[in-house]
Amino acid sequence: MNAATSLSVRRASRQDAELVRTMVRELADHQDQGEHVTITVERWRELLGDDAVIVLVAEQKGQAVGYVSAFRRPHLWSGEDILALDDLYVRSDFRDAGVGRELMLELARHAQPERLTISWGMQPENVHGQRFYARLGAALRPKVVAAWNATAYTQALRD
Repeated sequence: MNAATSLSVRRASRQDAELVRTMVRELADHQDQGEHVTITVERWRELLGDDAVIVLVAEQKGQAVGYVSAFRRPHLWSGEDILALDDLYVRSDFRDAGVGRELMLELARHAQPERLTISWGMQPENVHGQRFYARLGAALRPKVVAAWNATAYTQALRD
């Protein structure tokens, strides 16, 4: 079934905070990282009220089937803004039906008026994701991403 024929994509509002948090948790659980999702519904309400935070929800027959999230931020080398894609998620029953493509194209429609670059990262072992993004025309470049959490840098500050 071609999802594009019966799919609608809309920007999430504050009223969607619980739905967005649920799908974020589903994605994290799918990646065996559910324990790291600590954001509250209230915090999602705040974020969804911020113009720099973009969450697009795909729906089919009134049911949420996926989302893409990004935030607008400055790129300090160019001085221009970019859209930093955070997540692209499609619920398992709706994968391989064009939902992810439609979500990415809608994000591109948000970026196009100002010609914003959309940037994101993914796990090296996510070969399906890499093929998907390459088919969209994305340039894939390997990069190591570092995360320095508060526990680690607090210890470094003590040393």
